[in-house]
Amino acid sequence: MKALHYCDSPYLYQRRKTREIIVGDPKHAGFVMGGEHPVVMQSMITCDTMDTAECVKQTLELVAVGCQLVRITAPTVKDAANLQNIVAELHQRGCNVPIVADIHFKPEAALEAVKWVEVVRVNPGNYADSKKFAVKEYTEAQYAAELKRIEDDFAPLVIEAKKLKRCLRIGTNHGSLSDRIMNRYGDTPLGMVESALEFARIARKHDFHNFKFSMKSSNPKVMIECYRLLVARLEQEGPDWNYPIHLGVTEAGEGEDGRIKSAIGIGSLLCDGLGDTIRVSLTEDSPREIEVCRDLLAQIPQLSVAANVSSRTGEDIRAFTSAATFPFDPFRFERRETPEIELTGHVKCGGEQLIRVVVTRATWDKVAPKLRPKDDVKPEAVYEDLNVAEIDPTQDFEINCDTQLVTVKDGVNLPAITAFRLLEAKLKRLGRNNPILLKDCLGFNECRTGVAPVSNPSGNQNRNMETGATPVLLKPKIALLRASVVIGSLLADGIGDAILVRSESGAGQSLRLAYNILQAAGCRSFKTDYVACPSCGRTLFNLQTVTARIKARTEHLKGVKIAIMGCIVNGPGEMADADFGYVGGAPGKINLYVGKTPIKFNIPEAEAVERLVDLIKEHNKWVGPEEKGAMAHS
Repeated sequence: MKALHYCDSPYLYQRRKTREIIVGDPKHAGFVMGGEHPVVMQSMITCDTMDTAECVKQTLELVAVGCQLVRITAPTVKDAANLQNIVAELHQRGCNVPIVADIHFKPEAALEAVKWVEVVRVNPGNYADSKKFAVKEYTEAQYAAELKRIEDDFAPLVIEAKKLKRCLRIGTNHGSLSDRIMNRYGDTPLGMVESALEFARIARKHDFHNFKFSMKSSNPKVMIECYRLLVARLEQEGPDWNYPIHLGVTEAGEGEDGRIKSAIGIGSLLCDGLGDTIRVSLTEDSPREIEVCRDLLAQIPQLSVAANVSSRTGEDIRAFTSAATFPFDPFRFERRETPEIELTGHVKCGGEQLIRVVVTRATWDKVAPKLRPKDDVKPEAVYEDLNVAEIDPTQDFEINCDTQLVTVKDGVNLPAITAFRLLEAKLKRLGRNNPILLKDCLGFNECRTGVAPVSNPSGNQNRNMETGATPVLLKPKIALLRASVVIGSLLADGIGDAILVRSESGAGQSLRLAYNILQAAGCRSFKTDYVACPSCGRTLFNLQTVTARIKARTEHLKGVKIAIMGCIVNGPGEMADADFGYVGGAPGKINLYVGKTPIKFNIPEAEAVERLVDLIKEHNKWVGPEEKGAMAHS
């Protein structure tokens, strides 16, 4: 079997070559996905599927802001049948946007939905299985019998989709795998991939190829590993297994945290050339997701180097990569081993130390007067004061010891992700494992305008932040996405012992952004972590209102992860590694979980938040709220 391989080079961008699939009628707002076609932006409406008027209204609102594919849940056959009315009304309004029916648990609902919509999404973890968290050893004969049972349930949908020229999405989710897969592979990226491949083989057995894959997790690092492994396994299966993929970080949450998690997961993969359609899942009004999708896609060309680059730098990179392996294991996260060194008089980095937050002198001067002893968000070093070797990884260099902190020199004519991966690869070739300081950009002009950095013969552009032309400041929302993609991608590769954010011009905001990126990447925990689904027609309470209520009571809890799930589909399985879960069990009733274990059932919604607090207290995770010092947006 061929070695695992998910992209041609970790340094040079080349979009993955996928087969084209047809979504709807290309003559009437449908499109061809994959191949050389642009990445498609999609979202999901949040209302009851039986409310035809509201479904139409929300769909039209999404289309108005540029959504190209709209997903609607179909939890029952009755809901699936009403898709006919929704689609008919949309057509009557002159809207022919392709619709995706989201199916969980009920094959009969899928067989109804496929009559009316262009795409049907199925989750292999629950399409033909009822999850019981049962532990069972399967013999080969028993496993084969299970696969036959799955085929009996899934093949009718495949046959109908082929006859009606529909598209399917085979979408696995971390934490919602079947007991059969869990017992053979565990709750792992490999289990997610193999679960999807089982369904794909059934489709191919019936000569049906109009489908795409998705591998979603609320943990960006897990999500990145899953998609890389999926693409590698598809390549192993053969050249005609090059199906398109949909990217998304599920249950990303809201606000900055939701955008940062999504940018880390989706942005990292886009920069590696993966992805044919994306969704940014936010616990906010759905149209806001499209704005983030558009902004994120717009950054990718500036954050990656095209494989056909003709510069000498590109030639050097190609020459290096032709003989080099990846500088990290792309299929299993492992933090790069480095020695522990002193960063400042009181702070160490590298080894098993926390990944540290470094700021510029200008940022320090603005935030230092506002710091208090108990603040969790604070600078841990000033860049200009550090003993750091600034290296151009496109040139040959020497490092005399492993305890020297290193970074990429400003002015290097490479995007930051490429430059830092190349730095790590060349250090490895030299037999060195120096701690690395990551930067979100490689020069003042690049930080502010997004253009390639201007070279500085003195080599001290990082020390003189006034070098270069008069800057045009990045909008905060763009600075956030860029910093998250660059630093988050590298952290997910296991690279980095300290980070410096400069693309955000506000001093307090840049400091907070650095910490938020570390938390989203699973590297540090300085505040409560929330896993919140984005709402849909299955949701049994108002997610935005309830999330705000839970945050008001719990946001001071450092190191606690709380999952807020609208229905049983997104919990308990997809809560993954949350400490506590707040899950809709029935209209007006909430179930509370500890991990994946249900503890309290059918709690009236009006009491549920306080009961959640009680549960946190019972498990000794509660501390009294302290006054929080918010950093000013300088």
